[in-house]
Parts: sequence; structure tokens; C-alpha cells
Amino acid sequence: MKVAIVGVTGMVGQIMINVLEERNFPITELIPVASKKSVGKEISFNHNLYKVVDLETAVSKQPDIALFSAGGDTSLIWAPKFAAVGTTVIDNSSAWRMDLNKKLIVPEINANQLTKTDKIIANPNCSTIQMVMALAPLHRKHKIKRIVVSTYQSISGTGVKAIKQLENELAGIDGEMAYPHPIHQNALPHCDIFEDNGYTKEEMKLVRETQKILNDASIAVTATAVRIPTAGGHSEAVNVAFENDFDLNDIKHLLEQTPGVTVQDNLETNTYPMPITAHGKDDVFVGRIRRDESQPNTLNLWIVSDNLRKGAATNTVQIAEHLVNNNLIG
Repeated sequence: MKVAIVGVTGMVGQIMINVLEERNFPITELIPVASKKSVGKEISFNHNLYKVVDLETAVSKQPDIALFSAGGDTSLIWAPKFAAVGTTVIDNSSAWRMDLNKKLIVPEINANQLTKTDKIIANPNCSTIQMVMALAPLHRKHKIKRIVVSTYQSISGTGVKAIKQLENELAGIDGEMAYPHPIHQNALPHCDIFEDNGYTKEEMKLVRETQKILNDASIAVTATAVRIPTAGGHSEAVNVAFENDFDLNDIKHLLEQTPGVTVQDNLETNTYPMPITAHGKDDVFVGRIRRDESQPNTLNLWIVSDNLRKGAATNTVQIAEHLVNNNLIG
């Protein structure tokens, strides 16, 4: 099993390496791929060193799987080139998510859609993944009508430049800005660029991707995405209106029985999800589970996950695991 990681020197690429090691993914050859300035650097994987190669070299090696985390522009150009030599590409960017011919996969929800013919598979946005992980089992039982979500997203979702901005601000250093305003002691209602409708791309990803993953365009979704100065982990306040009424204990039981979801909801001990405790973990954490007392059939949830793991690297590796375990490679 030859596996390429495209964007291996980036934040998500580095975590992909860790996740592949942790989960004992069956690799015979790792092909680390990055931009030309990183070619020749050495990457450690399972106590072996591998030299970083460029994209052309990686394609020529015809890997079985390529895990992409190198941005949408790179994916649009290079994912088809890998697919053309028989590689199955799992892409972390937004390039292919809303393509009608590409599948958008969260393994616990819809991996059964995948076939051998799927050569470019899209990994959803981090904030979408954690929300649908919690909502999918509830939708199956009670049918969601509408979702109102407000996010509290880590600067790690922007990348190294944003982390450096916060570090500079903490140290009183003027430096390069990832955001149009300071992030230290601040909250920016501005994740990604603004679209013509006044919503950001991040907010519209929550709308469009949720409908696609849950295979239900009738679900109404509205979102406000906010960047906050935490170093890792996204949080979401989610208000969900169902067609059918529900029992609160049944909701908690459903979530407790959902693979990949951990319920943390004990008010007596102040137990609820927080990014600081979700950091480095693969589960999606759900708490503050309560009825919306202002209208019928409506639920409030607080959902937290490590955006670089389940929101990116781990979900990608889980897709690859599903393909290997079900003989969908080759």
C-alpha cells in the first residue's frame, strides 16, 4: 500500500502522519509531497525517514492512495492527475465538496456510498463534520427541519500564519496579519471571505455540506461563524428544530450510542465540552443538551471537536481505512 500525503509539511499534513501511525494504517511506502521549496526534507514515519518529493514525482510513483491537504488550487489541478494513474484521492480542501459527481464523506454517516470507481473523494469542512456527527442519528429518528448554528472557531483553522499573529500580539510584536483585525482578546465574525449574500464561505459550507452529507436538501440551515483566540478546537452552539417531538433522555441515549461521539453533560460537576479538553482527541463531544423552551420540537446542543483531527486528518484517514477494509482500492 503506497500512500502519498500532499501538503505533508503543513499543519494537517503533520497530523495525518501522526494519525496514520497511531491507527497502524497498512503502509508499505510513504510518499511525502510538498512544494518545491520543501523537496529533499526528511519526514519520519514509523521510525523510518522518507524524503519529500514534488507533485510530478509523486504522480510517477502511482500511489494507491493520496491524502491531500494542500489547498483548493492544488487539488483542482493535481487530484485529477493522480486519479488518472489509478490513485484514489481523498481531498481536504473545498475544491470538490459540492461537485455533483464527487462524494462528500463522513465515514460514520455515509461511507456506504463509496465504490471502487470513486477516485476523488471529498473530506468535508471541519465545522461541518463535527455538527453532522452529532445531528445524523437525531435526523434519522426525528427528521430535522431547521438548524441555527453559531461557531467559535480556533485560529488553527486558518493555519500557521494565524497562530503566528496571535503569538506576535501576545508578545507585543508587529508582524504579518492573517486577519484584518487583532485576534488577541477579540472575536471576529469573519471566517473566510464574504459571499454576495453577506454570509462568509465558512457559513455557507455549513449550509451546503450539511444538506449534501445528510442527503436532504429540505433541511434549512443558517450559520454565523466566529473566529476566537483559541489554539485548537472548534465549538458550536447548535439549535435544531425537528418535525417530530422527542424525549430528552432518548436524545442523550442516541448520542451516547453513536460511534465517534462522546456525551459530556453533567451540570452538577460542571462537565461539558471544551476545546481545551477536546484537543488531541478524535471524538466529537456533545453537551449542554436541553430543550429550546421558546418553541416546540426544538433542541439546543453544544458541540466541540479538535478541528485538525476529526475535522481534517482523522476523518481523511478513516475514509482511507474504509476503502482498504472494503477492498475499494485499485
